[in-house]
Amino acid sequence: MRFAILADIHANRQALEACLAHLGGQRIDRIIFLGDMLGYGADPNWVLDRMRDLMARGMAEALLGNHEEAVLSAKPSGMNAVAEAAIAWQQSRLAGDERAFIAALPMTIEHEGVHFVHADPAAPARWTYVTDAEVAAQSLKGSKAGMVFCGHVHRPALYAANGAGKAIAFRPPANEPVPLLASRRWLAVLGAVGQPRDGNAAACYGILDTGTAECTWQRVAYDVEAAAAAIRAAGLPDALAARLKRGE
Repeated sequence: MRFAILADIHANRQALEACLAHLGGQRIDRIIFLGDMLGYGADPNWVLDRMRDLMARGMAEALLGNHEEAVLSAKPSGMNAVAEAAIAWQQSRLAGDERAFIAALPMTIEHEGVHFVHADPAAPARWTYVTDAEVAAQSLKGSKAGMVFCGHVHRPALYAANGAGKAIAFRPPANEPVPLLASRRWLAVLGAVGQPRDGNAAACYGILDTGTAECTWQRVAYDVEAAAAAIRAAGLPDALAARLKRGE
């Protein structure tokens, strides 16, 4: 089975449109959205509508992210002022059916021995960032799956654990299949569709082929200027627009 795995869209319509157009030519069987569809960007309603349409047609599944949780909260916590401003703006624009859709999203999904989660499989609701091999090793203890895919970090990464549970880190190349050998357990961190933070402004999503046991981190150029202009037009903090161009 071939999965397209998209994380951290963050209401960036232009980035999501580009990724969906790209994956349309990749023989995808299922799309998995790893959460954080909302926050930061200027098009939360469009992103939710597009996702709901794909799900209604049986083409996709989606997970809850911490920004969705924040949108549903009366008083979000643990976010900086810029993130809180975007959440407050989006809260005022979501209809009741959109809130109900978000509230019903699960924390985890499993298919064919693959575990999908927004952040840390060991404690999904804590929203832990998997940023190094030590954290990855602990995270893998929270799942029995041979492969775990998560987002939340906004930077592509790959961790392999041996039989003793010790993990080592890799930086996956862009646009090249990476073999995920069955002799190890794997935790793959997808880069962000809507707000990459690895110095590359191009959107990032993953393609997992369970038949060949390979994952490809796809980088897709999109109209960053249009996404930034939409943020400014919405009256959101300028920092949210500027960081898109820097890939941070």
